[in-house]
Amino acid sequence: MSFWFIMGGPTVVLAALGAWRAARSEQLREWITPKWGDFTRGFVAAALLFGVAALFTKVMVPADSPRKVWLISLYGQLGDPKVLEAHALLVAGMIVVIATAEELLWRGHVTALCSERFGSRTGWVWAAVFYALAHVPTMWSLKADSGLNPILPLAALGAGLLWGAMARFFGRLAPGILAHALFDWCVIMMFPLWQPGA
Repeated sequence: MSFWFIMGGPTVVLAALGAWRAARSEQLREWITPKWGDFTRGFVAAALLFGVAALFTKVMVPADSPRKVWLISLYGQLGDPKVLEAHALLVAGMIVVIATAEELLWRGHVTALCSERFGSRTGWVWAAVFYALAHVPTMWSLKADSGLNPILPLAALGAGLLWGAMARFFGRLAPGILAHALFDWCVIMMFPLWQPGA
């Protein structure tokens, strides 16, 4: 559980500050109010992202590659799969809270700040780049014999671009929140990209 609190705690705090700012400008309700079709959009985006992640894993981190340790060290941080399964409801709650917080922070608050600075056309792209840069320290913390571990920064860039494009296109965060939570649930609980013994 310590991993989840260390990873999610600062994000939740910063997201709360961003949500407070958005609420003052009356953006928050617009960002998070669900509308008809949001679940379908979120599901399709999560499935697309999972397909890209699975393909990336197959090509860049095959089972016989020394780079497989990149996934092993990442999944090792998440915890024992049996413990996660035993606490599935708690894990689901943590995923929903962290996914919501990340979307509020990065696709909401940071994107708004980037749009003010760089313009609304490219603000969401800058926010995705900053989201990826925020994950760069994991290259060292998850470092293994095969070298620096680029999995999380690359995943953050790809996912950040998709979720940012969704926020830009739909003008709201709800579809991206659903896509983010569904994707995380898939890669952590349902269809992990690496499993012990694999």
